[in-house]
Amino acid sequence: MKKTYRTININSESLFKEKQSKFFGFAFPVSEIQAIKKHIDKLKKIHHTARHFCYAYQIGITKTIYRLNDDGEPRNTAGLPIYGQIQSFDLTNILIVVVRYFGGTKLGVGGLVSAYKECAKLTIVANKIITKEITIPIKIKFEYPLMNSVMRIIKEYHLEIENQEMHTSCIFEILTTKKNNVTVSNQFKQNPGIEIL
Repeated sequence: MKKTYRTININSESLFKEKQSKFFGFAFPVSEIQAIKKHIDKLKKIHHTARHFCYAYQIGITKTIYRLNDDGEPRNTAGLPIYGQIQSFDLTNILIVVVRYFGGTKLGVGGLVSAYKECAKLTIVANKIITKEITIPIKIKFEYPLMNSVMRIIKEYHLEIENQEMHTSCIFEILTTKKNNVTVSNQFKQNPGIEIL
C-alpha cells in the first residue's frame, strides 16, 4: 500500500516554440474538479486570441480520476501526450493546460504529439515536485474534561484537526498518516471516555 504521493503545490508556466507556433504550458495544483474549469476559463480570458486550450488532469490519491482534452486538435495529439507526462512524473492532484497559438505552418500528427509532450514536460520541470504523506481521517467523541489527553496525543503525533464540534460532548475529525494510523487509534482507545466513531 502506498504511503505517499507526488504532486505540486504551486503554479508554473513554460513556453515551447515549434515552426512559429507557440505553446504556453500552465500547471496548477488541484484537488477538486470545480477548480479545473475556473483555471481554464481564466486562461481563455487572458489568451483570448489563442486557437487551442488542450489539457489533462489527474485528481485523487487512492482512487484517481483523470481526463484529457484535445480541444480541436487531431484526436490524441494533445491531451494524451500531456497526460503521458503527468504519468511519467507519477503525479496526481495536477492540471496541465497547454495554450497553442497557431503559427501558420501545420506540424502534422507527429509534430503535434511531440510539441504538446515537450511543453507539458517543461511545465512540470519548471515546478517543484513534492512528496506528501497519505492521510486517513479519524473521528473521535469525548467529554470536555478529556480535552488535555486528546490534545497531548494530537501534539505528540503532529496530527491535523480538520473539523471540531464542541458542545456538551466534543467531536474532532483528525487527519493521521497511514504510517501512524494504527498507533494513533490505539492511543485514543487506551483512554476510557474517548470513542472512535
